[in-house]
Amino acid sequence: QVQLVESGGGLVQAGGSLRLSCAASGRTSSSYPMGWFRQAPGKEREFVAAISWSGSTTYYADSVKGRFTISRDNGKDTVYLQMNGLQPEDTAVYYCAASRVQYGATQKNYDYWGQGTQVTVSS
Repeated sequence: QVQLVESGGGLVQAGGSLRLSCAASGRTSSSYPMGWFRQAPGKEREFVAAISWSGSTTYYADSVKGRFTISRDNGKDTVYLQMNGLQPEDTAVYYCAASRVQYGATQKNYDYWGQGTQVTVSS
């Protein structure tokens, strides 16, 4: 079992930055591929970014490519999402997730989810 706890959300003006953290605990949590997803009000949850267990490979949704950066520190069992150039359309609850099997954008491949952290971007 893996437990995930997100932090770092908040209110920021358009053009600003935030760094989200996802602290993992539990058995071999640092060996799992990880992802970030988000859900805006009235919309379905969508993929944001993913990172392989080693951190050597990353993948981004087109909507955040060039603005967001996913990284991980396996020594601290923590995954990060650096978000720059935030826009009002980035407003959502952001979730981190861990996959026992496969790295990528498909939500059903992720087995463990955090409770989410709210990011609000004002115009």
